[in-house]
Amino acid sequence: MIQSMTGYGKSVAEFNGKKIHAEIKSLNSKALDLSTRIAPLYREKEMEIRQIIQTALERGKVDFSIWIEKDESTVSAPVNTALVKEYYQQLLAVSKELGLNTSAEANSASDWMRVLVRMPDVTVRTEVEELTEDEWAVARGVVEQAVQNLVDFRKQEGRALTKKFLEKIDNIASLLASIEPYEQGRTEKIRQRIIESLEQHIGSDYDKNRLEQELIYYVEKLDISEEKQRLSNHLRYFVETMNEGHGQGKKLGFIAQEMGREINTTGSKSNQAEMQNIVVKMKDELEQIKEQVLNVM
Repeated sequence: MIQSMTGYGKSVAEFNGKKIHAEIKSLNSKALDLSTRIAPLYREKEMEIRQIIQTALERGKVDFSIWIEKDESTVSAPVNTALVKEYYQQLLAVSKELGLNTSAEANSASDWMRVLVRMPDVTVRTEVEELTEDEWAVARGVVEQAVQNLVDFRKQEGRALTKKFLEKIDNIASLLASIEPYEQGRTEKIRQRIIESLEQHIGSDYDKNRLEQELIYYVEKLDISEEKQRLSNHLRYFVETMNEGHGQGKKLGFIAQEMGREINTTGSKSNQAEMQNIVVKMKDELEQIKEQVLNVM
């Protein structure tokens, strides 16, 4: 079953009061074009994360993000109490030296606190967070689940593409079969047209053997039997390739190109309006296949 290159996946897990989020999305691309945004704590694992993604996705323009959402109660920075006291004593000393009123009536506790919390280094987080094996095990699971969700999305889109391709292939096959009635009468029409032209310009005295030679030449020149056979083979091969599994997008694109060549040659050999109209319809169906093949991994 084919897969689409378009997909989306996300996952989240909790670890020690924080949530680990991973999100990944992909669009069509000729090769794997991977862009990552990784939380600082997990940057040492970037190569491992990339390997997980590359192994699972193979192709596509991929954007991946992993970030941490922390509980507010765990992220508040501690207050440096000793430093606050030191600032307070210094401010009192400056106030007395300048003769400022420092009585409780003139300066409420809230006024003091508003001043003190703005002082440098009053609230500073000094500890350095390190990635533990337990946390990485959880984070890796989040990455793998997000990637798997994207793969599942791609498979779902692949089923929709398969249905669309089969419909278009059947339409082209039906149109190809509808050419046959017009093709069968072409030889006699060509013969009558040549005879009418000869009688108009030469009269009834013309070389009958030469007429047959010319007729054979035109019939061979306009014969589309080989084109029909090759196009039928390409249609069958396209379906067989879809059933081979994912990773067949480029191959399907090549087959679609070959189908286009046979349809174009058939059109150039079609000397009847009805046949040319059918060829135009086949081209329309094929263009829709080509557009969607670009999304196949």
